[in-house]
Amino acid sequence: MTPSSSAVSVLDPDLTLLPAVAHRLDFTEHQAEVPLHTHRKGQLILALHGAVTCTAADQIWIVPPHCGVWIPGAIPHSARATANARLNYLFVEPGAANLPDSCRTLSISPMIREMIDRLADEGADYPADGHAARLARVALDELARMPRQRFNLPVSDNPKIRLIADALTTEPSDRRTLGEWAGRVAMSERSLARLIVRETGLTFGRWRQQLHLVVALRELASGEAVQNVSVALGYDSVNAFITMFKKALGTTPAQYFAQRNGGRSPARPGRPRSR
Repeated sequence: MTPSSSAVSVLDPDLTLLPAVAHRLDFTEHQAEVPLHTHRKGQLILALHGAVTCTAADQIWIVPPHCGVWIPGAIPHSARATANARLNYLFVEPGAANLPDSCRTLSISPMIREMIDRLADEGADYPADGHAARLARVALDELARMPRQRFNLPVSDNPKIRLIADALTTEPSDRRTLGEWAGRVAMSERSLARLIVRETGLTFGRWRQQLHLVVALRELASGEAVQNVSVALGYDSVNAFITMFKKALGTTPAQYFAQRNGGRSPARPGRPRSR
């Protein structure tokens, strides 16, 4: 049966003034698309399994396993989850924790994962002076100490940059050169190069590589085979894709996911996606 309910309709976090409330979501029960919305509380999106891609603050953010995306309160955001995604949301009252005032990808320690998962069992109406409240305070203190990661893709409201971003996120294997894109958006190559750096902080080559990394993490976390991801991104060989991945993250795709999934790797090159 096709899921019909939106994850946004499940919980209104602003109905409580508790410092932190957590909620567990299984996207086999909800639509993959989470529409643009906002709330007073800040939100940490934590992937237990699979992955979710968020759009907020002119950035595209990937939430692979063992990481979380922090979105401060009042920032409009939307998301798209993989079909196998299981997530924990942690909603944080403004001022309740020393968390960034802008969107960030955070590493999440096993202890914080377990505390947030335990807090999700408590619902949104636990006593303010009980065990769950103490657990929430410790979780928030620890969360504020977590290191930041770079699993985001800067985009822009500039219509020319948005056109290129939309095209490449739809078809990431597109290998058109900067000069060819310049012709597409009616600019000189030099002017487009300057515009991309000004709007995203990255050169075109670095920006497209970051896009490939974001897409690769999402697809590998969903269970897609390394070879299939390599082809989808337009690489000439699996080795070329693995080289890009290792250069960006310091490890191969298999090692990256094995370290984060208790020894389980994503599908091996050429292996069909598990169902």
